[in-house]
Amino acid sequence: MAENDTSRTQHILDRALGKLVSRKLLAWGTATALLLFADLASSDWVIITTVYIGGQTVIDAVTKLKGFGDR
Repeated sequence: MAENDTSRTQHILDRALGKLVSRKLLAWGTATALLLFADLASSDWVIITTVYIGGQTVIDAVTKLKGFGDR
């Protein structure tokens, strides 16, 4: 029962974040905040944002090509 509540809460939060800001921008913002406030090296910032944004872009493209985005 608790697992179902957690899953539902995560779904609601994910949906709300999706409406407010794209995940790509959220990843970039998080990496930028770490760069500014948590002593993250600039080279690490580049790697984090490139990997996430590049990977998510590929996933989005495959989803659209396969027609999963239409549902």
